[in-house]
Amino acid sequence: MNVFDIIGPVMVGPSSSHTAGAVRIGRIARFLLNEEPLNVRIVFHGSFAKTYKGHGTDRAILAGLLGMLPDDRRIKDSLTFANNMGMSYSFATADLGDVHPNTVLISLKGKSGRELEILGSSIGGGRIIINKINGLEVNFRGEGHTLVVFHNDMPGAVAAVTHILARGCINIAQMKVSRSCRGGKAIMIIETDQLIDNELMMSIRSINCVTFAVVVPSE
Repeated sequence: MNVFDIIGPVMVGPSSSHTAGAVRIGRIARFLLNEEPLNVRIVFHGSFAKTYKGHGTDRAILAGLLGMLPDDRRIKDSLTFANNMGMSYSFATADLGDVHPNTVLISLKGKSGRELEILGSSIGGGRIIINKINGLEVNFRGEGHTLVVFHNDMPGAVAAVTHILARGCINIAQMKVSRSCRGGKAIMIIETDQLIDNELMMSIRSINCVTFAVVVPSE
């Protein structure tokens, strides 16, 4: 445990879980979409559902989707910023099942028509877990550089990606692969020690079975 586990992150309050963590979930959703979100539906669960208005969790999620950091003083005005940018958004509450009380389901559609759904939880002290992407379990915290590769499940997919990383002297810290079914849609989550540059990303995106790839950088 370090001092930041005790005092929490540098942030705009009132809550590290309901505000700072929510901003981080929104930011990661924006990185994963990889473009400006135009249409957003946000569904709060559990404690989030009960307190999101009072704790500003709605504004915090939108702030993250707009690219703000947890210490950005504009968070309180994020609804106004979203309106001015032409973002359509809605908030709802629901029982999302056996998940952490501070959990949110975010459905996004970007300018190009790209769609994304993420399930994320704020677990205290500003720390988060992204539980699912497009219904597939991923379970990553976004604390390091994270490569997210959307691909079709087929032999050689993992080897093709890791070969490119090795060629670029990128060291893999952790890796997880999830798939909908054999031969179906799949996602690789690869946490790396180094940030992956644009040239390597272009090579990864050019792999035949890869449908999309994006890096969530370490904060």
